[in-house]
Amino acid sequence: MKASFAAFAFLLAVAASACNTVEGVGEDVTAAGTAVDQAAEDAQN
Repeated sequence: MKASFAAFAFLLAVAASACNTVEGVGEDVTAAGTAVDQAAEDAQN
């Protein structure tokens, strides 16, 4: 679980630093949501 959280935090930091436009923010939020979904699925399995 700690590894999943660390990976999510890293991806979120990268995504936050990469968003330059409103469209970019939307893409980053989508990517973060996907990462959360994947982490939740990994935790269940």
